[in-house]
Amino acid sequence: MSRAKTIAFWLFTGVIAWEMAAGSMWDLLQIEFVRSVFDRLGYPHYLLFIIGAWKLPCALVLLAPRLPTLKEWAYAGAFFNYTGAAASHLFAHEGPAAWAGPAVFAVMTLASWALRPAERRHPAVQLPPLKPVKWLVPVGVGAAMVVLALLTLPKGH
Repeated sequence: MSRAKTIAFWLFTGVIAWEMAAGSMWDLLQIEFVRSVFDRLGYPHYLLFIIGAWKLPCALVLLAPRLPTLKEWAYAGAFFNYTGAAASHLFAHEGPAAWAGPAVFAVMTLASWALRPAERRHPAVQLPPLKPVKWLVPVGVGAAMVVLALLTLPKGH
């Protein structure tokens, strides 16, 4: 891996890991800042314990060597966290000052994931090419599940 790519990887990874660790502490301690954000967005404060409890392991896994499967989960969790935060601010009709930060962290998470060295990647699985016709069954089953879910909605939905 080139020196610039290595530096960029560790820069993005360090920022995301630090933000996850700091965010974990802020959430678990329920500091005034995060409580006021949750109040504005209409989320219950107990959700801070759930989110905060997962942010610290995320940070540790991103920094630790090996653990390729856990790293994929950690990257996914960080991306869901940041895009969920950005979307929450957008849906609450808050301006860029509220949603831009989480959006930037989401992009940095993707950059860290894309730049990670081979030893931090999940081993590639060699699969034969998939024929488009093989998508018919899962798409059909998924469509049938959506129809069934809509047909079985409780009264007064």
